[in-house]
Amino acid sequence: MQTHCQLENLKILHNDAWLVAIHKPAGLLVHRTHLDRQATHFALQMTRDAIDAPVWPVHRLDKATSGLMVFAKSPEAARRLSADFTSRQVSKRYLAICRGWLPDSGQIDRPLKPDRDSKGPAQSAQTDYQCLAHAQVAHPMGRFSHQRYSLVSLRPVTGRKHQLRRHLNHIGHPIVGDVAHGDRHHNHFFHQWLGQHRLYLAATDLWLPHPETEQPLHLQSPLEPSFQTGLQTLDWASTPNLTDGSFDQAW
Repeated sequence: MQTHCQLENLKILHNDAWLVAIHKPAGLLVHRTHLDRQATHFALQMTRDAIDAPVWPVHRLDKATSGLMVFAKSPEAARRLSADFTSRQVSKRYLAICRGWLPDSGQIDRPLKPDRDSKGPAQSAQTDYQCLAHAQVAHPMGRFSHQRYSLVSLRPVTGRKHQLRRHLNHIGHPIVGDVAHGDRHHNHFFHQWLGQHRLYLAATDLWLPHPETEQPLHLQSPLEPSFQTGLQTLDWASTPNLTDGSFDQAW
């Protein structure tokens, strides 16, 4: 169930004749689905109502993930944008808080099936990452007296279902707050420690060719308050490259 605060966190970030970009709050579905029949608010309908115009989805953002999302404003714009996403003309950047200390940078290259029960072959999947900061927290858990966390910037090269969450879990650094692919002990600790429950994964940047002019367009989304609380508590609020994505442009 969405809270009033969550709904208020949906914001229009860019709006022109061809596309609209929003900040989608964590916990908000993009559109209606049989997987959550109790949901009553959806990003697609809320965006449509906010700009008083129909919109078309062109990419996915998990319900639990907050941040930048783009909708097309016509079928033609949707066709062009969808083609750009499919042909990897669009670059995406995310921020995540992960368990453990990651290396400075690297690529996770692990094929993924569409879901756990899929009988089909796994599809190629690659995620580039750069670790922006480390933190150590004095909190006993298991045989350790302190817990280690990393602030990580992620760029998915491919776009498989739950790719970032599954890839980080595969290398032993699950994203904090990930119920499906994470570590329940660390999820529970953050819930108690910060007094909030969320997936610490946020879409912050998109680089794409504009569907009309084909000129490069860089869209950015601020981090919502609950994510900022995590950064402040871990003393990461002033970490360089939180939103400008400058290192991504050098990859």
